[in-house]
Amino acid sequence: MIHFPVLRWGEPYESLETEQVVHFVTGEPIARVSQANPGIVARDLRKAYRAREALREIPTSELLAMAKRAADLFMNADLPLGEGTQSPAQFVRQQSATTGLSEQMCRLNMDKLRFVLEHLDEILGSLTRGLDLEILRRGYGEENGVLRSYQATTPALGMVLPSNSPGVHTLWLPVIPMQIGLVLKPGPQEPWTPWRMAQAFFQAGIPRQSIAVYPGGAEVGAAVLHNTPRSLIFGGLATVQRYRSNPEIQVHGPGFSKILLGDDRVDDWEQYLDLMVDSVLVNSGRSCINCSGIWASRNTHQIAEALAEQLATVEALPPEDPQAQLAAFTVPGQAKAISEDIDAALESPSNEDITAKHRQGNRLVERERCAYLLPTVVHCEAPDDPMASKEYMFPFVSVVQSPQEKMLESIGDTLVASAITEDERFRRQLLDAPNIDRLNLGPIPTISLNWLQPHEGNIVDFLYRARAFQSAD
Repeated sequence: MIHFPVLRWGEPYESLETEQVVHFVTGEPIARVSQANPGIVARDLRKAYRAREALREIPTSELLAMAKRAADLFMNADLPLGEGTQSPAQFVRQQSATTGLSEQMCRLNMDKLRFVLEHLDEILGSLTRGLDLEILRRGYGEENGVLRSYQATTPALGMVLPSNSPGVHTLWLPVIPMQIGLVLKPGPQEPWTPWRMAQAFFQAGIPRQSIAVYPGGAEVGAAVLHNTPRSLIFGGLATVQRYRSNPEIQVHGPGFSKILLGDDRVDDWEQYLDLMVDSVLVNSGRSCINCSGIWASRNTHQIAEALAEQLATVEALPPEDPQAQLAAFTVPGQAKAISEDIDAALESPSNEDITAKHRQGNRLVERERCAYLLPTVVHCEAPDDPMASKEYMFPFVSVVQSPQEKMLESIGDTLVASAITEDERFRRQLLDAPNIDRLNLGPIPTISLNWLQPHEGNIVDFLYRARAFQSAD
């Protein structure tokens, strides 16, 4: 059986305590994962400064070249795993087997990570607004005749990662070329990406002492947060509420991403139906950038019916099926609890599950060891109804009827808003709306990312601070 050790600044460590990750369909053990403990994390992170020291010895241009080599290795090479190696095809099968994602979704996320690594120079150029990255390495330098200085806020970035979608790993890929170490706490069902990416980095020449990987329970995640001056965590609303006021922790929670149809375009909604379907369905609705709400002042019943008719054709297929578009819920009882929560909300007379009359059978599809939730489209007549702001980890969307002039005050916090309108006044209001993080003007799917733009905060601004600096030299 495959064994994942703890990676203590690049050095494998086999713990006496291990956890098995199993195939979500068969229950077959896939891997044995050594478990870190808070004491090990705290002790190791006292040496985090060594990670930054090792990376600062390498010019930024070389680190970026190494990242490009790592992209090819991650995508195409047989890399060390356990006592042997792992091929790309094995990575896809094994990741799918423990996360519930279809193999096709795993390949797509793998390619997304490759793309980001290959274009890190352009991404960092955009995020730093063209700053010479050597200034970050030296701590100061001249740019356009102005002396500038930047100070790292941490020698290593802590990451408490989820299991739901490998796409979240794109957020930490720029960190190594910025000469900041990585401390990764993988999701319990998804040790595959952090390990394989670390091995790709090592094979490409990145110093081993710059990366640590600590599998374990919630107490290990808490230790990572406590012992790194800057960290990222992923979670639900409770996690967001707990950490949102802490400037040292960047929280990534539900996206509540939306499509807003302006009054000037809502009568042409059929032109945008495929865009709406893709925004809801891609990656099985597991991403924070998947659309969970479509808002319009009229035609909402027709929009909901058309969406439901298309999404109701999606079936729960085996993960190896190339047509599989749904991911399984692998945590016992999770899918049932979500379905019951939706049914409870549907008791309100202003809400209706439109997909119920289009699909065969129930929303909840239970298998022996896992469950699926079929795509669900709910029509919501009241924008202040709790159903209008629901988000779940499957293709779920509320189609909400709301006057255009009330939308921005009603939609709440929104990670991505795709606003389909040419109304200049409405566009200006959208540009000024503080509750929208990422704004798409025009018919752009919510799941369409421009990697040259920040995603939920600029990682460069989080890891470096500008400061006043003078030198007599």
